[in-house]
Amino acid sequence: MIRLSAGDWRATLAPEQGGAVLSLDWRGEPVFRPTPEGATDILQTACFPLVPYANRIADGRFDFEERMVTLEALDRFAPHALHGDGWRMPWKVEIEASDRAEMTLDWPGQETGWPWPWRARQTVSLSDEGLAIMLSVTNLGGAVMPAGLGLHPYFHRAPDARLSLAATGVWLTDAREIPARLATPDAVVDWSEGVALAGAPLVDHAYAGWSGEAVLEGGGRRVALRGGDSAQWAQVYAPAGADFVCVEPVTHRPDALNAPVSERSGLVRLAPGKRLTVAMSVSASEI
Repeated sequence: MIRLSAGDWRATLAPEQGGAVLSLDWRGEPVFRPTPEGATDILQTACFPLVPYANRIADGRFDFEERMVTLEALDRFAPHALHGDGWRMPWKVEIEASDRAEMTLDWPGQETGWPWPWRARQTVSLSDEGLAIMLSVTNLGGAVMPAGLGLHPYFHRAPDARLSLAATGVWLTDAREIPARLATPDAVVDWSEGVALAGAPLVDHAYAGWSGEAVLEGGGRRVALRGGDSAQWAQVYAPAGADFVCVEPVTHRPDALNAPVSERSGLVRLAPGKRLTVAMSVSASEI
């Protein structure tokens, strides 16, 4: 475990557990939902990286450059593949300091699974202003590969929490949780004016045209999330009655690998040696 601190901020990381953040606290109170003691399920951690794609790929299959690719679908998410491979593997620590850690993960490419080799790099740092995470993936192969990135934070949710997030659209999903069509945000929940999470329905949808900022107010404080320029989509996961809410900055919508060629789905064609990056910052203040 790696412990980071700066000013009023504290964080713990677990490179060996999918490069995950285990906790993020401000002034002794949780900003991210803390990981339960001894938890081995990465979905119980506070935040983890999504690489080389984010969210679901329908039936774990897609076609790229006339190549049919079949990915492993975990039993709990079958028949779909979910969140890439980085969250399921240990990362190597390259730099460790009191306020910063840098870790990498190399994927060799597999005949059964993601066939293109890549290297991911994740930098997690604290400052007086808060948390910053930078995640990148570099194509190590000799052919173009599809690529996408995201970060999956679980924010602590106070009983009076309100979420604000501006977007131009939301992807409605079919019975299999795969995007079916783009609609206006009010077709699910329009968060633009702030919505009390206690009264909101279950939401697990990708918001398009995201402004790049989300604000969570409650418990006497204001927590702000900002995504980098490449994070033009935000996946909101807000289970009814839960003690957390996820706002995930991502570079593409779910199942982008099966999107029509004419759609601007966010999927990147990454040339050999080229890199894709996504960033996230989190700050807090009293209200």
